[in-house]
Amino acid sequence: MRTIAVIARKGGSGKTTVAVHLAIAAHLRGRRVLLADADPQRSSCEVLKGRREDGPGWAETSGPKLFALQVASQRSQVDALIIDTAAGAEDEVAHAIVLADLSLLVIRPTFLDFAAAIRTVDVMRRLHKPGLIVLNQAPTAREGIEPPAVKKAQEALRLMRLPVAPTILRARSAYQAAVECGRSAEELDPSGAASQEVAELWAFIERLTFGKCADRGLCA
Repeated sequence: MRTIAVIARKGGSGKTTVAVHLAIAAHLRGRRVLLADADPQRSSCEVLKGRREDGPGWAETSGPKLFALQVASQRSQVDALIIDTAAGAEDEVAHAIVLADLSLLVIRPTFLDFAAAIRTVDVMRRLHKPGLIVLNQAPTAREGIEPPAVKKAQEALRLMRLPVAPTILRARSAYQAAVECGRSAEELDPSGAASQEVAELWAFIERLTFGKCADRGLCA
């Protein structure tokens, strides 16, 4: 079993949307998935409750209860435990980082998001845990040229010295439209741009966590 923590220090970063989309992406590819909602708002659970199709399992939890849930999930032969953490709660987030095989730090291309993320990066380094930055809600490129906000974000990400996911999640209405009906963008519009982004991001994460590179520590 692999454990993936989805983290954001700033509210509104789209952390829950990313966690839900990744959980459903893994489910659609035959993985047995449990989405652990450690955010007191319980938004992930609310989304999955609205599904009409089969989907990932879900559980309401908190930071101190994550270890027991992880053990139980492994015994139940869950393939992927995806944790939606509480935004801004450092102690709660630290529980998830310690248990995770990979922590995904979700950041929008804004100064405040980067300023808040630095503390989380420090926690990952102190705990010697692997992490990956996911740039989310970024403006779309025009004719292959990235907007200035994205270029500035990419430069700032290099200074953080943490691996960055090669796929950027753009600001697309499809993401919110999907979660509003308990689905993912892949299900709502399989040929759409958002669907392609999610598929590419999950494929990359799956290679890191389930593939041969996971044993070699390439994401550390």
